Amino acid sequence: MSFILLIIVLALVFDYINGFHDAANSIATIVSTKVLTPFQAVVWAAVFNFAAFFIFKDHGVANTIAKTVKPDVVSGREGLVIVFSGLVAAISWNLLTWWFGIPSSSSHTLIGGFAGAGIAHAGFAAINSEPILKTVLFIFVAPLVGMLAAFVISLWFIHSFRKGWVPVALSLAVAGAVSWFLWRNLEFDADVLAKGTHYSSYTAQLILFGKNFKWILLAGIVYVLCLFTVYLNTLNATRATIWFKRLQLVSSAAFSIGHGGNDAQKVMGIITAALIADGSIGSFEEMPVWVPLACYAAIGLGTMSGGWKIIKTMGTRITKVTPFEGVAAETAGAITLFVTEALKIPVSTTHTITGSIIGVGATKRLSAVRWGVTINLLWAWILTIPVSAVLAMAVYHLVSLLS
Repeated sequence: MSFILLIIVLALVFDYINGFHDAANSIATIVSTKVLTPFQAVVWAAVFNFAAFFIFKDHGVANTIAKTVKPDVVSGREGLVIVFSGLVAAISWNLLTWWFGIPSSSSHTLIGGFAGAGIAHAGFAAINSEPILKTVLFIFVAPLVGMLAAFVISLWFIHSFRKGWVPVALSLAVAGAVSWFLWRNLEFDADVLAKGTHYSSYTAQLILFGKNFKWILLAGIVYVLCLFTVYLNTLNATRATIWFKRLQLVSSAAFSIGHGGNDAQKVMGIITAALIADGSIGSFEEMPVWVPLACYAAIGLGTMSGGWKIIKTMGTRITKVTPFEGVAAETAGAITLFVTEALKIPVSTTHTITGSIIGVGATKRLSAVRWGVTINLLWAWILTIPVSAVLAMAVYHLVSLLS
């Protein structure tokens, strides 16, 4: 087996492990609230993990990951050794944290491993500081955004139980704000795109729809929430719970799409960096279509394998989650992932959903959150990048000695 083929296989193995390691992110709440059985839930999540292939087309997160180590450092056989060492370190840390049921970030272990191997080869000058600093910053920002969003959505639902015009007015205002954003920021004029090109007006419409689809999808989720909160105003507690269980299927699917779109891209970035180092392609823009297809398939298959120890931690040990809180947490997580993907920032889906679950728990009372468990998770998050980097350095030096 050639070295480049070995690296591609290892990358897809990591992607598969990422799937079952992070399966808990999108199904923990839907399992703990008994909306779906564990098997039904992993199949549901896996389908929407793969569906992200048809939604996220700009691959901005993948490009950010590919440039973690400077392109001139990741070249030739030494570049392949860097990628190989980073993957071995990332797989090792992922399996270790999975074994102990710790929901650490697969994203950060991959970044830490890639960066550590680059440092072992050429020192700290090998690292692009911008993507690393953004990633480190969002270790804290992503869960805080998820927490705040979940807190706000939870309060929105709680106030929607109350009869009166205020919840209805708030829902209509949110729907109006989303519509205004779409109108001001998205491209819809197909005639402008078609003008001066070989595109027909119909083809141009399809291109623009595909380009805007992730935003249209996110807006659709918000519209569903707005309509639901208006309807919620008319329901009693029993019927509301039934509807929240139904809506959890939507929120879980949305989060699974965000999970697939965010995490599969990280492996796409690593494989593309290896292909460039091997000379198979000349630049990131030349990424062959089989790369994203294989990465989305691998993460989907991994999700179907489940990660039951981590599901228990995420679904029950942080705080007890009801169907209404599950909808709030998953929706907040999905919104966070869609926005950070658009900003081309690789964030941890694990951190995001953990912050969201804490946010819904905090709406009841702060003591409803098991802070001891949360602090232990935080330590795992902080240690993931440096530990993965050190592991990758050791692997790099070992491979260099043996070759």
